Amino acid sequence: MATIASAVTTAIGAISVRKSISESLLFSKSMMFFDITRTAASTFKTMTALKSSASNLSPIESTTSKASTIGTKKTLKSRLNDGETLYGLFLLSFSPTLAEIAGLSGYDFVVVDMEHGPGGITDALHCLRALAAVNTPAILRLPESDPTWAKKALDLGPQGLMFPMIESPKEAKKAVSYCRFPPNGIRGSAHTVVRASSYGIDEGYLSNYEEELLIMCQVESVEGVKKSAEIAGVDGVDCVQMGPLDLSASMGYLWDPGHKKVRGMLREAEKAVLGSNPGGGGGAYLCGFAMPHDGPEDLRTRGYRMVSGAVDVGLFRSAAVMDVARFKTSLKEEGSDDDRHDLEDGDEKYWSE
Repeated sequence: MATIASAVTTAIGAISVRKSISESLLFSKSMMFFDITRTAASTFKTMTALKSSASNLSPIESTTSKASTIGTKKTLKSRLNDGETLYGLFLLSFSPTLAEIAGLSGYDFVVVDMEHGPGGITDALHCLRALAAVNTPAILRLPESDPTWAKKALDLGPQGLMFPMIESPKEAKKAVSYCRFPPNGIRGSAHTVVRASSYGIDEGYLSNYEEELLIMCQVESVEGVKKSAEIAGVDGVDCVQMGPLDLSASMGYLWDPGHKKVRGMLREAEKAVLGSNPGGGGGAYLCGFAMPHDGPEDLRTRGYRMVSGAVDVGLFRSAAVMDVARFKTSLKEEGSDDDRHDLEDGDEKYWSE
């Protein structure tokens, strides 16, 4: 019995030791996990703070998400202030695939057009994500100058917002107010959870958003041209975008945007905007669309700093029409060759007889 009791005691002791060791290991693992989590959280906070300032880290060198590398690429506004001339594309199809191709092709920016394109906020979001994946800045053109549209668009996080049909400095001031939080404006706030602030991860968003956002006002009517200098001088307006098609329509030349009177009116607006001292405070950069009679190079030489050279659906249309025409032409040429050969064979047969 003594031997059995001793064996039981020994077994119980071994079990207690194993239990103690197991609990010790579990505690060690728990503490290790706690330390790793605490270190990761500390690193994340450090990187989040760094993200809001200029950084020299490349996306490969950074160990955090893209949100922490936003500062590595210059914004459109900073590039304009540095004297660059930017070339972009209008996206009317709302195709994320075409948006991605546009970015990979090297365009400096892409304007997702909610004024004339069929898409809304949700469709625009898909395009913004496709452009972000290829590090291409997006500008959203609103359907109208409206605080609700502006609020929803800004929450998506584009680098720029384009307001259509601005005809007075009063309307330009309203557009700017739609982009500013109170007390400087009337923009509704959900900055802790929206995409613009990386869903609240970007702790520097409120400090930087005004400096980084490009506010563009479109001048595209006779009345707008008359007030273009005043519109360009509104505090907060970064760019004045010329609208040649609507301008020609407002002058009665819808079918002739290249009419000399339309061109003269456009030159008047260009001169007013260029004289507003852009980049030096109190002025706006001149921006516009290329036209068949007024190409991208023409705009650049006249002082335009942002030039939109094409529209995605227009590029596809031209390529598709050309492709079909090429094939149809080849069929006609092939038929002509066959007819010619038949004629030649007939002649040979006739003369051989």
